[in-house]
Amino acid sequence: MPCYEGGVLVKKDLMDILACPVCKSALKLTVEKEEGEEIISGSLLCAKCSESYPIVDSIPNFLPPELRQ
Repeated sequence: MPCYEGGVLVKKDLMDILACPVCKSALKLTVEKEEGEEIISGSLLCAKCSESYPIVDSIPNFLPPELRQ
């Protein structure tokens, strides 16, 4: 599995194992830009708690909104 500075790059085949860190529900992927199977930018949305997590430079930001810069 490709890694980037200790984090996992987002690929479509990882969607089956990613879960919302707040409520542990499944996430819905929205792709803005991709290269092959790698998602470069987009977002992950939790349908249960409505939390959204941005994907920037292939890395999902799972920090709570109040801690994001």
